[in-house]
Amino acid sequence: MRWRGLIVLTLWLAAGAAAADTGVAFVHGTGKQTDALNDYWTRSFVDSVRQGLPDSADFVVINCDFEQYMWDSRAAGCLADQLHGFITARGIDDLVVITHSNGGNVMRWILSNPTWDSRYPTIISAVRWVNALAPSSLGTPLADAVISGNVFEQSLGWLLGYGSDAVRMQQEGWMAYYNANWLYGTAGRPGLPKGFYNVVGSDVETAIWDPDSYCGGYSLNLGLEITQAWLDGCSDGFLECTSQAGAGSLWFYDTSRTNGREPLSHNQSRRRCFGLDVILRNDL
Repeated sequence: MRWRGLIVLTLWLAAGAAAADTGVAFVHGTGKQTDALNDYWTRSFVDSVRQGLPDSADFVVINCDFEQYMWDSRAAGCLADQLHGFITARGIDDLVVITHSNGGNVMRWILSNPTWDSRYPTIISAVRWVNALAPSSLGTPLADAVISGNVFEQSLGWLLGYGSDAVRMQQEGWMAYYNANWLYGTAGRPGLPKGFYNVVGSDVETAIWDPDSYCGGYSLNLGLEITQAWLDGCSDGFLECTSQAGAGSLWFYDTSRTNGREPLSHNQSRRRCFGLDVILRNDL
């Protein structure tokens, strides 16, 4: 968006053209990751995005245990440890954070609670903004379904895990409490100290004759097509659009910017589908 470009220009002029050391961090969603580069994002996606950096080596892929509550030392504590280490080791003072799904909640916890951890102020100071891909800011009815123990526990295991604290946390009523008491950026709450820009996925396509349905993996998209029946008319198969746009500011709905105006399923919004990687690369 044009005004985002104006912010960058203003920061650039204020800091001096040669002063900023820009980096990018990739923050995964729900799950315990030990190799998120290959298992969650894919190397081709990360390598494409980081080509937009002045130094393409200034990137970090986070590996934490996001099966925990967002404030847990294994979640936000782990994220803070890895972000702080990256910032200080590489001298990064202009950090773009790319989150997916529940990763947006963990990052929003850090931005909302600067006194919780002594490392948070350094991280917040370095962040330019957060590009939140399909964030679960208002939770999802599917988390309620998983916790209640119905059949979705099995079909969504790849996406949510099995009744973890992170799934419990993403129930709609629980997220409403956290948003009202602990997190910034939702309606009626204080604004976040740095921009939190949402990319919203609005549909799932699984036509077997359409090559676009296979981007990111056909079987995963098919699972999201099934779960989409439990959600309202605008969703990515896991999150309703209102949840994805529930905190921070809307950057764009998928079909307004993707190649061929293709929608992004919840699986495709972390993959090299329909030019998403190029959009993120050009934003660095």
